[in-house]
Amino acid sequence: MADSIEVDTSKLTLNSPEVIVNQATINIGTIGHVAHGKSTLVKAITGVHTIRFKTELERNITIKLGYANAKIYKCDNAECPRPGCYKSFGSSKPAQVPCERPGCGGTLQLVRHVSFVDCPGHDLLMSTMLSGAAVMDSAILMVAANESCPQPQTAEHLAAVEIMRLQNLIIMQNKVDLIQEDQALVHYGQIQDFVKGTVAEGSPIVPISAQLKLNIDAVVEYIYKHIPVPVRDFSADPHMILIRSFDVNKPGYEVGNLEGGVVGGSILRGVVKIGQDIEIRPGIVVRDNQNNLVSRPLLSRIMSLYTESNKLQFAVPGGLIGVGTLIDPSLTRADRLTGRVLGSVGTLPSLFVEIEINFFLLRRLLGTKSEGKKQAKIEKLLKGEYLQVNIGANKIGARVTGVKADLARLLLNGVACAEKGDNIAISRRIDKYWRLIGWAKIERGRALDV
Repeated sequence: MADSIEVDTSKLTLNSPEVIVNQATINIGTIGHVAHGKSTLVKAITGVHTIRFKTELERNITIKLGYANAKIYKCDNAECPRPGCYKSFGSSKPAQVPCERPGCGGTLQLVRHVSFVDCPGHDLLMSTMLSGAAVMDSAILMVAANESCPQPQTAEHLAAVEIMRLQNLIIMQNKVDLIQEDQALVHYGQIQDFVKGTVAEGSPIVPISAQLKLNIDAVVEYIYKHIPVPVRDFSADPHMILIRSFDVNKPGYEVGNLEGGVVGGSILRGVVKIGQDIEIRPGIVVRDNQNNLVSRPLLSRIMSLYTESNKLQFAVPGGLIGVGTLIDPSLTRADRLTGRVLGSVGTLPSLFVEIEINFFLLRRLLGTKSEGKKQAKIEKLLKGEYLQVNIGANKIGARVTGVKADLARLLLNGVACAEKGDNIAISRRIDKYWRLIGWAKIERGRALDV
């Protein structure tokens, strides 16, 4: 049994050496249309190929959320020219590395440790992208220069990060090696016109070739200079959103060698440490004899903490963290706990089965090819219609039971661990697929007794 360790949170900051060397402190999403180079860019910066699953490798597209960490370094020699003085490596590198530029003699100093959340760009996987957006602090918008801008999911993903109130975006004009200079300038103008009036207006646009690793040092410099480390609350009760869960035991393991289930996600506030008693909500949800939802929270203890290959004694907000527990691994396999929330016992938010929201609908439907015609107008919410809502990383069905002006009441087809004031994304089934139609804020809700 792991003993609980003591951590003095008052002395910790996101740039503390004992923190930044071991774990990422900021989450950056890669968003944009399918095949625009999101995973290729992440590999160019981190050295990690986020496409890992058999179906992803066969189709060469991201299907599940991908993750990779990178340490960003800056040379301490003032004569070392930018952007070449900025370098990125995998998370296993030490805090100081000799500068690679011939004749420099300087030392690369660790200045950032970032986690990338690689989102699928396919239109059918929009709900997966929205789950990833729940843990992002900022985002990189990928736009392929050999296609006109915007493509359907370029617009839909940008709308999604606006819903999540993300700031300090960076735009990548990728695949510039495939077009002529005059074409690149025309395309650059298309990007500027597209982002006008959005959260991405005024964001730097960096021409790159992720495949050839051209201009990657400039991307690393922009990440360091343009995306600040967010303010975090270390002293609050821990609140961690889970976006993965899995069973690490291989077939044929002896019973005595079995390990507990592992969950992965990002801490929004507070600090978790080895030996700490934890609760996961909603946990196990079933229906009783009267068909009412009943939730049984999962109680466990943290046995190990990892971020990629780095083993941790404690974990702070930011970055993607793997948590080893004593939970039955059959409950965590195949992402069964995705969308749940982890925290100290008895401190997590209420479990809502019905919510009242203040909603805002988009003017027109994004994410579909319009072939020169205006995109379809989004109809008002109707009483009785079925929607899908993303609450944090939890995607859940909901029936509209009442609508008045910009207020609506939703009966959830499950249980959501949420707080008043949380932002949620709303999707409607259009032509067999879930499409983003707007967002909302939770005003109040009816909670389960736990």
